[in-house]
Amino acid sequence: MTSQPRQPVSPSSPLPLSVEQNPDYKTLLESTKAIPWKIDWATMQFAYIGPQIEPLLGWTAESWVSAQDWAARIHEEDRERVVNFCIGQSKQGVDHEADYRALTADGRYVWIRDVVHVLRNEAGETEALVGFMFDISERKKTEEALVALQRRLEEYSFKDGLTGVANRRMFDTVLAREWSQAQRSQQALSLILLDIDFFKQYNDHYGHVQGDECLKQVATALAGAAVRPRDFLARFGGEEFVFVLPETDETGARMIAERCRTLVQQQQIVHARSTVGPFLTISLGVGTVVPEQAERAVDFVARVDQWLYRAKQGGRDRIASGEG
Repeated sequence: MTSQPRQPVSPSSPLPLSVEQNPDYKTLLESTKAIPWKIDWATMQFAYIGPQIEPLLGWTAESWVSAQDWAARIHEEDRERVVNFCIGQSKQGVDHEADYRALTADGRYVWIRDVVHVLRNEAGETEALVGFMFDISERKKTEEALVALQRRLEEYSFKDGLTGVANRRMFDTVLAREWSQAQRSQQALSLILLDIDFFKQYNDHYGHVQGDECLKQVATALAGAAVRPRDFLARFGGEEFVFVLPETDETGARMIAERCRTLVQQQQIVHARSTVGPFLTISLGVGTVVPEQAERAVDFVARVDQWLYRAKQGGRDRIASGEG
């Protein structure tokens, strides 16, 4: 929805003050798809509105008596903004445009663009408003479709194309935001880094197509481990995944890590080349910190990565943790 002023114009205007006094001009106006209209500023009464209004909105031209009728037929979510804007611009003698949803006689809404020209007398005072209403519904549909497409593209740019969870780029963005928040609030921030055990051997044995399916299955299982709105899961890279857990202490983070391990175990993904057991497992590193102003998130990630390394060195299929 847009409302914008146009450049001020001189008091004189090439438009006739009364279309009724100019039959040729009236015929021309009424042959266009645009809907012409005129309002007397002193009385706020419609001096004229084109008959095209009825096919578009269903209201007869005779029903448009005053500016109040116009305002009442604007969608309630647009009304205050549009009315205040148009009145303000008109008082200043500034031509303007406004987009809004207009109510039809049968209860639907049509997108309208009102292009308004302010007629002023020799003293520069507003005398009347003349303008055109345009049906811009199709244009709005196209604009909305483009906006929706842009949003989807933005979502895709932050999603891992294979697993559907967030990607490393989004992880970096979220971690930076939550790190700053934790520094301000001095609340604990936890991180879980996890790695699929012997995934290279899995790929070598079952092939990369099956390996991709395995990653998808693990990602789906992990997505059920953390349920709070700000808990965040991303693919960190390769066969590694990461959780960002705001306002979560080490005990809470270990509980979520254990839930991750259990959920993956429950998938019972056969792994013939694992030395841990017959099914695919994961190793996890858990870290918790209340970050000071001088601390850096990248250093915290490196510390948690060391805990993941300890879990793998300790025999895999386990959790290693420490407080940052």
